[in-house]
Amino acid sequence: MKKMFRIGEISRLYHVGVDTIRYYEQIGLICPKRSESGYRLYSQKDIWRLNVIRDLRELGFPTESIKDYLDFQNTDTALELLQQEQDTIDEKLRTLHTLRENVEKRMETIRIARQLPVNQPELREYPDRSCYRTAEGYSTDEEMDILIKTLLNRGGETPYIIGNNQIGSLLAPQPDGKLKYEAVFVIDDRGDNVLPGGKYLCVTYQGGYEQTGQWAKKLLEQSQAMGLQARGPILEILWIDIHTSRRIEEHITELQLPVEPRSGSVLSPCNETAECFSTEP
Repeated sequence: MKKMFRIGEISRLYHVGVDTIRYYEQIGLICPKRSESGYRLYSQKDIWRLNVIRDLRELGFPTESIKDYLDFQNTDTALELLQQEQDTIDEKLRTLHTLRENVEKRMETIRIARQLPVNQPELREYPDRSCYRTAEGYSTDEEMDILIKTLLNRGGETPYIIGNNQIGSLLAPQPDGKLKYEAVFVIDDRGDNVLPGGKYLCVTYQGGYEQTGQWAKKLLEQSQAMGLQARGPILEILWIDIHTSRRIEEHITELQLPVEPRSGSVLSPCNETAECFSTEP
């Protein structure tokens, strides 16, 4: 059996890049000999060290910790290293468990969205909802996408967009009847902002966003008919959008208009039903 190996042989045999092996040599993790012609020659001991280095790097150990272990090997350091390895594995398992729960939740969100009743208004009660919120609005889908990703990064975790129904915009009706997208929000218990609790007149529609203005107008008209008035901007929540499906007909959007009784008004008896709400936008 060969006792000395060149760097190319080691790289192919153990699937470690040549540049990586040279880097390990540079920081003193391995110390190959040199042939008379200047080629690096690696002994079986070097290969053993390289195996240890590769395995520990895959677990996320920094090179400094690996060097300390290799330089001061004894049963105490071996036990200490194995304990660190066990702790690392446990943390990875916790992370994977959290990721799995997140995926299951987002899959369920998509399934629920596909079963939501559309074009049927409903008066609901919501508690305060913590959220992250931008201080600026947007006018194009591209601008919104950047703002969404910025908000999703605030939590310090991997940003998930597919199957996330906690993302939305705040729409402020203008005097000319148009809507102004004045902010983007992501509902999150850790958020530093709040969507105020209270009554919301809500409707869900299917299809393109060009319907938002028409449905928002219907909500405002319906709130007047019910003896209610808006107490803030409309929430536009994305259940299924371009990040989940390229088929526009599959997109699901929900509008939530925060409302309160008008002074001196009596709520219409249709306030808990959809009977007095036209389903044509």
